[in-house]
Amino acid sequence: MNLLPLAAVSALLHGYIGIRLVPGLAAVPPGQFLMMGVLVLSALLMPLGLMARRVARPPLADTLSWVGLLCMGLFSSLLVLTLLRDAGLLVLWLGNLLVPGLLPLAEVRRASAEAVPLLGLGATLLGFLNARRTAAVVRVDVPIKGLPAAWQGFTVAQISDIHVGPTIKQRYLRRIVDKVNALGVDVVAITGDLVDGKVSELAAHVAPLAQLQSRHGTYFVTGNHEYYSGVQPWIDELRRLGLTVLLNEHVVIRQPGSSSEAGDASAALVLAGVTDYSAAHFDPAHRSDPEAALRGAPPAAVRVLLAHQPRSAEAAAKAGFDLQLSGHTHGGQFYPWNLFVRFQQPFTAGLHRLHNLWVYTSRGTGYWGPPKRFGAPSEITWLRLVAG
Repeated sequence: MNLLPLAAVSALLHGYIGIRLVPGLAAVPPGQFLMMGVLVLSALLMPLGLMARRVARPPLADTLSWVGLLCMGLFSSLLVLTLLRDAGLLVLWLGNLLVPGLLPLAEVRRASAEAVPLLGLGATLLGFLNARRTAAVVRVDVPIKGLPAAWQGFTVAQISDIHVGPTIKQRYLRRIVDKVNALGVDVVAITGDLVDGKVSELAAHVAPLAQLQSRHGTYFVTGNHEYYSGVQPWIDELRRLGLTVLLNEHVVIRQPGSSSEAGDASAALVLAGVTDYSAAHFDPAHRSDPEAALRGAPPAAVRVLLAHQPRSAEAAAKAGFDLQLSGHTHGGQFYPWNLFVRFQQPFTAGLHRLHNLWVYTSRGTGYWGPPKRFGAPSEITWLRLVAG
């Protein structure tokens, strides 16, 4: 999108907030001027933040991104709260038509106009703190029917949707890596949307991934943002760092001392990965295919699929997987967008069942866009296989 149309839309939406709120702040004139100043600055800076890489180079581009995305977070809360306020005032107005004098509408209008900026700022500050903290560990037991004793307690650390880019850099990622390493898991799974930018810009900031530790390695599948950022250079870079990138492929994991005889299903765990659900729109050769990911796989005690989007679940269930690990949704990231994710994805967050398939959807380990998480905390997921 070009800067001018984006600026026009931004101006219109900020203007709506101003028209609806500023008159209600007449009792506190400094509040009126402050509100108008914030809205004007936000209307100008938000589009620049979104287009920063097109209008400037680092470090100025990163500074513009930071300021613009902070404005976006505040704007989002102000817009939603203003819409809710208007809906409430409409209901009260209709009530007063039916029963005149039922409620002091002028007083409610004034008090609500003063409350919206305070609530918006509070939600933005709390969301910022939630987004910038290191993700908490969420522990999940996944019951697998008929799980052999050899695989009881097998653990996977899943990280997803970190979005290394303008506001997430090396230090943020290093804290995540340190926390994952402290878990001492069997496998680390990265389920896409790792980056927002080119290898030339972000290679140094992704480098901490080379320090990830587990008994059987680190595995990565592409998300849609890898395709926005230049997928093949990122695949090459991640492989250089020692990660195994699964492009409609699988690996076979065997426990030390277990039998490797052909046909002994209890001896193997198949870990597969597919390209992003939308990958074919960018490269037809990358069409996501869970069945292809299993091609040539031996009989196995458990079949686990890494797939960025939960939408892969129907095909994964048909292919015969037991567990799918996904991300993409961010759990909605902040209210009210969590209410709309379900219209695009079958699952928003957590562990769900689809036919014979368990699907775990991570809320994400970083964030995208505004540094803000409200009602959808980030997570590092510790998953353990147990007999079901």
